[in-house]
Amino acid sequence: MRDTHRSMAILGVVLLLGFVTSDRAEGAEGVPTFAKDVAPILYENCVSCHRPNHLAPMSLLTYNDTRPWARAVKSKVLAREMPPWGADSSIRAYKNDASLTQTEIDTIAAWVDGGSLEGNNEDLPAMPQFAEGWSIGEPDLIFTFLEPFAVPADGIVPYSYVTVPTNLKEDTWISAHEFRPDDRRVVHHVISRVLEDDGKPATADVTLRRDPTRTRARGASVGGYVPNRLGSVYDDGVAVMLPAGADIEAQMHYTTIGEPVLDQSSWGIVLAKGPGSARRRAGGGAARNGTFAIEPGHADYAVTARETIETDTYLANMMPHMHVRGKSARYTVIRPDGSREVALWVPRYDFNWQLRYQLEEPIFMPAGTVLEAEFHYDNSANNRFNPDPTAEVHWGDQTWEEMMLGYYGTVAAPGGNTTSGQ
Repeated sequence: MRDTHRSMAILGVVLLLGFVTSDRAEGAEGVPTFAKDVAPILYENCVSCHRPNHLAPMSLLTYNDTRPWARAVKSKVLAREMPPWGADSSIRAYKNDASLTQTEIDTIAAWVDGGSLEGNNEDLPAMPQFAEGWSIGEPDLIFTFLEPFAVPADGIVPYSYVTVPTNLKEDTWISAHEFRPDDRRVVHHVISRVLEDDGKPATADVTLRRDPTRTRARGASVGGYVPNRLGSVYDDGVAVMLPAGADIEAQMHYTTIGEPVLDQSSWGIVLAKGPGSARRRAGGGAARNGTFAIEPGHADYAVTARETIETDTYLANMMPHMHVRGKSARYTVIRPDGSREVALWVPRYDFNWQLRYQLEEPIFMPAGTVLEAEFHYDNSANNRFNPDPTAEVHWGDQTWEEMMLGYYGTVAAPGGNTTSGQ
């Protein structure tokens, strides 16, 4: 019996070694390999997040990184869950469309089914290069929390408001901005706004409510944060103006991880280059409805909000924001002549992937245009993320409540330097 066990163990080792050897070898003709067929797909669509010490839980940069996850990768791409992309791209094209083509999906599936072979490293494309720490490149200015925020080990952390001074001595045009969490493990999301100078020195005080006495700087932005989102870089000739003496107010949503954490996050900005007369101002706002009452058990509850655009401008991007009952989102441009154009249709909204959809061709909106956002919610028991299908749901900060925010970004029409309606 011992000899039998020993023989079986040796056979197992031989089979395992054979598996590993064949796993890394060239496959039969027509069988995809990592180096030649899969790496180009991952480099183009996945590794901006799936790289060491970044947003995703594992790296897909190398064969050794990817091979243990091969079947999981196949499963996710077949289900079109990865790369995350919610928009219906048949309506229009988007600059940041990360969705895979059917051919790319078929290639990954065939690679896994064919043994997940490594192939010849000489076939590998050049490794993508990423900026260390910042996706926007090295910032010209960095604005950091005055004091660390203490995140407890357990419990629910109320939404907290942190104010950070810019100490800008003059109006400043910027071409890129990025929020960088000090500890990504505890920062769930951030909504920030730029406040005009109120003549008072900023303090390190943390509050539980937005300061109602402060005026928002119209059209100014330094960007918010959700876990899957990197910084924003504007097109050539497009910039945002931060007024002199402005402060940044951040609504911070922290989550606990079982140990106390100190977080001292930052914003980085890149100064705009070139003559100011050539700049077109980036702006934007949000179509917002805070008066809804989603009926218990309702599987397709609609909430609508509208924003009137005050000056000729171009719609450049959109980001719908709901919580876990969010189901779908549609943005429609309604021009003064009554014509309608769907700018974005997200048939399956995913709270975990709140993307900003950047139009390949911005949509012209003459003064008087109405931007309509129509969001649908699933408050039924069929929604597996629904915390309580028996509850009537209203606006609230926490994820078991709901929000209706149709964020959008604009670019001024040539010759214009104004923001859109907000």
